[in-house]
Amino acid sequence: MSLFSDVLTSVFSRNTRRQLLSKNDSRSTEALIADLLSGHGEISGMTTAAQILDRYGALDDDGKLAFFDHISGALGVDIPRLRAALDAFESEPDAKTYGEFLRSAEPTRQELARRLNRVPGATTQLVEMRSDLLRLIPRNDPRARIDLDFQHLFASWFNRGFLVLRRINWESPAHILEKIIEYEAVHAIHSWQDLRRRVEPSDRRCFAFFHPAMPDEPLIFVEVALTKGIPGSVQRLLAEDRDALAAEEADTAVFYSISNCQSGLAGISFGNSLIKQVAEDLAAELPNITTFVTLSPIPTLSRWMKEEGIDAGKLDEGELQALAARFLLTAKRPDGMPYDPVARFHLGNGAYVHAVHAGADTSEKGMSESRGAMVNYRYEAESFAENHERFAAHKEVVASKSVRALVKTAAAA
Repeated sequence: MSLFSDVLTSVFSRNTRRQLLSKNDSRSTEALIADLLSGHGEISGMTTAAQILDRYGALDDDGKLAFFDHISGALGVDIPRLRAALDAFESEPDAKTYGEFLRSAEPTRQELARRLNRVPGATTQLVEMRSDLLRLIPRNDPRARIDLDFQHLFASWFNRGFLVLRRINWESPAHILEKIIEYEAVHAIHSWQDLRRRVEPSDRRCFAFFHPAMPDEPLIFVEVALTKGIPGSVQRLLAEDRDALAAEEADTAVFYSISNCQSGLAGISFGNSLIKQVAEDLAAELPNITTFVTLSPIPTLSRWMKEEGIDAGKLDEGELQALAARFLLTAKRPDGMPYDPVARFHLGNGAYVHAVHAGADTSEKGMSESRGAMVNYRYEAESFAENHERFAAHKEVVASKSVRALVKTAAAA
């Protein structure tokens, strides 16, 4: 039924979009934007919005930069209006003056985005527009303030309450499976057969978040292996000749790959909700699963070792394991947060560093990024809230006794 609804939505959206674009307007894009913001009728407004989006999609990078120039300059906050509204609210803080203050504080380009989003299929285009913005405009460029408007809107539009969790399996639509192959960012999927090994066997799961306005585009997905015990090698986990395990015989769910799919949604957090929702669903489906861990890369370990002047080629596996543990627990950015982005993600979600493994990823990418080291972050329902608070409040990295012992070993070396 869900697939049938998606098909109907897609068909009607395409038909409506064609009707809206049936007449080409000769006015400039700036004039169309001004007309859209003037508040004319809903149908004519949708037609104008569709024209703006269609034109933007046809622009080259120089044209897109000119578009961002316009909305960053002409469609910002009206400072005199805001000052007057604040004065009125301070003088008489009632609902009317407060409402005017809120309206005055909002950049006009936020309302432009909302009106553009009324067009069928526009949400995807606005996500792509933000992707262009992040690609074309450096963070220190004054025009980059536009991104704060995108983030503000997307945080509401892509709120967890709107997201739909779907299991991806071998029977999923081909266009969805193709995107899983395309978007996999941790352990590349090399073929359809490789994908099949990850989604079809009884001890494999894949789940993705979708948004109703983007039913054909996964936002983020996680790949899960059901195992006996906690694994320490991704090659063994993904081996072509491995024997599948009956799901009912597994005791551990291993989140071994989490991939964000939309560059235009960078910084909009889905991973925390995804992991916890999948863990809850798996626990309900398979009561025998009592342990939830990751098998995660350490993508910045080699870079840090180079910065520290450590010759990775001279380390044996035991020394590498101890060094990786020290890195995860003590290497920090200037702001006091962990150096490694994957560590920041899982520790911020309330996981803790459970185990560190050398020789865990012998692929070219794994050897380049971390000399083959990987880490298990463990999620425990009874401790993740406390772990999260310790990390958020004090930037404390929570780790098992065995990992802390490795750090002492590294310090003594």
